[in-house]
Parts: sequence; structure tokens; C-alpha cells
Amino acid sequence: MARTATRLSCTAAFPSIHVVQQADRRSGSRLLTGGLVFMVTATAFEGLAVPTVLPAALEELGGLPLYGWAFAAFWLTNLIGITVAGHEADRRGPLAPFLAGVTLFAVGLGVAAVAPSMAWVVAGRVIQGLGAGAIASIIYVVIARGYSTAEQPRMIAVISSAWVLPGIIGPAAAGYVAQELSWRWAFAALVPLLPLAALLLVGPMRRLAAAAPSAGPSGAARRMLDAVQLAIAAGLLLAAGGAGHPALSAAAVLAGGVLIVRPLQRLLPGGTLRARPGQGAITALIALVSAAFFGAEAFVPLSVSSVRGAGTIVGGLSLAAAAVTWAAGSWVQARLGDRSHRGGLVAGGVALIGVGIAIEAAVPVSSLPVYAAAAGWAVAGLGMGISYSLATLLIIRSAPTGEEGAASASIQLAEALGIALGTGLAGSIVAIATARVGLAPAIAVAELLMLVLAGITIAICGRLLPGVDTLNGKR
Repeated sequence: MARTATRLSCTAAFPSIHVVQQADRRSGSRLLTGGLVFMVTATAFEGLAVPTVLPAALEELGGLPLYGWAFAAFWLTNLIGITVAGHEADRRGPLAPFLAGVTLFAVGLGVAAVAPSMAWVVAGRVIQGLGAGAIASIIYVVIARGYSTAEQPRMIAVISSAWVLPGIIGPAAAGYVAQELSWRWAFAALVPLLPLAALLLVGPMRRLAAAAPSAGPSGAARRMLDAVQLAIAAGLLLAAGGAGHPALSAAAVLAGGVLIVRPLQRLLPGGTLRARPGQGAITALIALVSAAFFGAEAFVPLSVSSVRGAGTIVGGLSLAAAAVTWAAGSWVQARLGDRSHRGGLVAGGVALIGVGIAIEAAVPVSSLPVYAAAAGWAVAGLGMGISYSLATLLIIRSAPTGEEGAASASIQLAEALGIALGTGLAGSIVAIATARVGLAPAIAVAELLMLVLAGITIAICGRLLPGVDTLNGKR
């Protein structure tokens, strides 16, 4: 068993040498695979750098009530980018929405890099979210349409493995830059990488034609309006926690609750809100597990660097550990996910996430060594690699031919909505509780709430068992 775990970790750590070559031989598109890996690697550096350097930005700019919004705003606008790009890929092909996403992502990075206040950082994250949502949605469209069914599990694992190099050096490098130069460089330094990654993919994406050219622009406009309504509704629900007045909070909750139901029913697979076995339950699981994991992760660097005083470099090591173990977990599902007992494998992954969150809840309020944060988050990353990757594969495989873009959009929508609500809720709790009990207990309370979400997710796995093992989809 120990040798197997070591081999998985080592294989995941060097995808460009072995795994990418294997995928290339089967797909016949070396440029496509290389371009996908390069693009994911570039965006992964940003995804891991931002949580690492935001404590330094908070120290310079202030604005603790907006700390959670720096994460939540990104994922709220992700909802719009994901929806529009996924369905436009089905209607027109993936290239145009992909290039639009890259442009928006680069602009958002530039705005955050020169931000004079935390409000401007949030504004930059809003623009980044639009672009990142489009990029992520198109990546899964390309996997579904550019590779055979047998190759798709490997490509999902390759995409996860593309986070390994950024995970190993990204957080520590971002922490070092924030301490020695400025946190602003963590945003600005990534801008030149995006055009290079996009150039690699222009040619291969031109060969992936639209799957549903008959879809009219009115349908796309309706989906965009649904996504905007969903983002507004989720934002209202998050704003309720910081409204500062019971009547305003109640009004925000009521308005958000009324607005959110209809777009969820239109944009997500049927049965998602009830976690009905099949696509609905899998989509609900993706949303809940994303809320629990990323809601907890948003405050791991802050706990280590600000509460325990270990600095941004040590704070980033926790994210690095999780990136490596997430890739290892993804390879576990690639090897075991085609066998039976898929529901049990997903539940086991979620349980590992719960263990990691429990450790993170203890770090700011106990005498645990500060490096326990890295160990705990490594456990959570392993669980996320198993549960999220397998759930993603099941959604893709169950999508009808020609509707891969819609399936990709449902995956990314569920993830983005979960992360937005999880990070926003955790941020509201920390902002409110800090004024009453202090930062350390406030972070612990927020982490414990994310642990409750992980427990609910395990309960969904129990309902999922009959549906998961019979979802064979396209073979």
C-alpha cells in the first residue's frame, strides 16, 4: 500500500514526462494536450497565489469585511462566465468564448495588481471571475469533445496534475514575493503567461466544431440572464450576513431565496435541489463539497500567517501540500473509478476532507504545531482529488452526445456556486465574529461550519449510492 501511494504521488508529480505522452499517443493531438496543461498551469499559479498573498494585501489596504468577498465575488461572476462559455461552445465552437475568457482574466489580474484599496481588489476579482469561468468551462468541453471516452479519465487526471508544479512552488514563491517585494506582483507576473498559453490552443480548438449550430442567440441570451440572476441572488444571500440590521438581513435573504430557485432549476440538471439519484445528486455533491473545501481553505493562510504569526511563506505551504495530494487523489479515481463501489469511493474522499477541516479548525485556537495546517490540508486535498474528480467524470460520461458544453457548464456552475457561498459565508462569519471574540476563534467557528457542510455531503453520498454505480453513460 505504501509503495502504491508513493508511485501515485510520483506519477502525479511528473505528468509532462509520462502521462501527457500517453494521452498524446492515444489522442494524436500533442499540441492540444500541451496547450491545456500550460493553460491550467498558468491559471493554477493564480489560484494558489491569491489566497497566499491576500493576508499581505489585507495588512496594507485594510478592509477585513471585504476579505471573504475577494473570494466570493470571483466565484459569483464565474457563474456567468461558465454558463455563457459552455453553451456558446455548443453553439459556435470553443475558440471564441475561450479567447474572451483569457482576455477578461488578464484584465482582472491587472486591476487587482494596481488596486488602491480592498474594494478595487474585489473589483479585479469580479473581472477575473468572468474570464476564469469561461476558461474552465471550455477546458472540460475540449476534454469531452477532443478525446475518446477511454482517454477522458486520464485527461482529467492530467489536468489535476497540472496543478502539481504550481502547488509545489507557487504558494511559497507568492509568499516570498509578498514578503520581500509586494503582493501586487503575484497578480501582475501572471499576465504575460496567458497569451502564450492561448496561442498553443488556437489551432487545435479551431478543429473542434460547434455541436449544436442550430441553437439560436435568444437561448444564449436567456441562459446569460439566468446566470446573472443566479449571481445576484447568491450575492444577496451572502450580503445578508453583513447587512448590520435585522430587517435588512431578512430582506436580503428573502429576495435572494426567491431569485435563486428559478435559475438553479434552469441551469442545473433536474433533481439537483433535491439531490435526486443520478445527475442531480452528483451535481449537488459537487456544490456542497466545493463549499466545504474552499470555504475552509480561504482562511488557512490567514490562520497561519496572521493568527500564528508564521508569515505568508509558511501559510502558502498548506496550499502546496493540498495541490500535490489533490493530484494524487485524482489518479486514485482514474485507477479505481471504472470499478464498482463508486459511491463508497466518493464518500471516503469527502470523509478525508472532513478530517482536514477539523485539523484546520484546531490550528488557530490550540497549541498544535503550525505545520499541522499543512498536514491537515494535505489530507483534505487527497479527499478532494478523489471525490471531486470522480463526480466530474460521472457528469461528463452521462452527458448526451452534442451536449458536452452544457454538462461542463453544470459541473463548473455547481462548483462556482458552492465556492461562492462557502467562502462568502465563512467570510461573513469571520468578519462578524472577529469584532466580538477575536480573529482566532472566529476562524475556528467558520471552519467548523464548513465541517458541518462536509457531513451533509457524506449524507448525500448515501443517497447517491444506487445512482452512481449505474451511471455508465457513454462507454
